[in-house]
Amino acid sequence: MDKNVRRVIDANFNRAREGLRVCEEFVRFFVNDKSLTEDCKKIRNKISSSYNKYTAGKGALFSARDVGGDVGRTGFPFERKREGIPDIFWANIQRTKEALRVLEEFSKLEKKALSDEFRKLRFKVYEIEKKAFRKLRKL
Repeated sequence: MDKNVRRVIDANFNRAREGLRVCEEFVRFFVNDKSLTEDCKKIRNKISSSYNKYTAGKGALFSARDVGGDVGRTGFPFERKREGIPDIFWANIQRTKEALRVLEEFSKLEKKALSDEFRKLRFKVYEIEKKAFRKLRKL
């Protein structure tokens, strides 16, 4: 596998899990919804399970990781500002969906069977987004 493809895969596994974890905390502590919290946790665990399937073992993508040389690691100014708690959820649910889409596309190069798994997870995240915002409007 191409090293740059491995870097993309590694970064987006991390991005998807991190974004979903923030969303999980939002639905747990601000929306107080046990079902949505469990849904987030299940999807996050499925992403981790897919990582293990993708790499055939933990740490297999680490060799491609280049934190010091990553031109996107410092972030961008618009990422440093949030308007409030709902904006934190919004930014992270988008981050999760985008990362799952990247995983879906790049996994087609080597692990085609996982591509469908990422697509299914992305659509489950769409449902979480819809349910969470419905609940948020009622608060």
